[in-house]
Amino acid sequence: MKDIAKRVCDTKLFSRLAGAMTLWLCVAGLSGCMGNGIGLGDAAGVDSVRTGSIPAPPSPAMIDAAAVQTAVSTADVREVAGNPIPWANAQSGSAGVISSIEEQTVGGVVCRRFTTTRHSYQGIAKFDGNTCRTGDGDWTLTSFARRS
Repeated sequence: MKDIAKRVCDTKLFSRLAGAMTLWLCVAGLSGCMGNGIGLGDAAGVDSVRTGSIPAPPSPAMIDAAAVQTAVSTADVREVAGNPIPWANAQSGSAGVISSIEEQTVGGVVCRRFTTTRHSYQGIAKFDGNTCRTGDGDWTLTSFARRS
């Protein structure tokens, strides 16, 4: 008859080797995570690692400034003379009334200073602005600021 029983010392040795090998594989695998310079202390400093950047969206007032500039630049200043000009921006839901437009030519550059109200979800506010004609005939908004 053959002896098929395993020796106790062989199974203990195998189990110890398997445990040591498992431990070594875990340590070796985790060393890659710890070797990139990012530790647990860096978790709060998320700004230190960037994968890309997204520009901040323009403020709602600046989105409305484009609608106001269009109304000011297309207005016939002589016909408007003291009559309010309404404007609205479907993109932001804001609207307002341009109460004054003054056209000036300085050094061959035509500019229009204006005052408008802005009715938005943030409330009602008054803004002063200026837009000037560029060399190619387009208008450029040079200022748009809330009155204090």
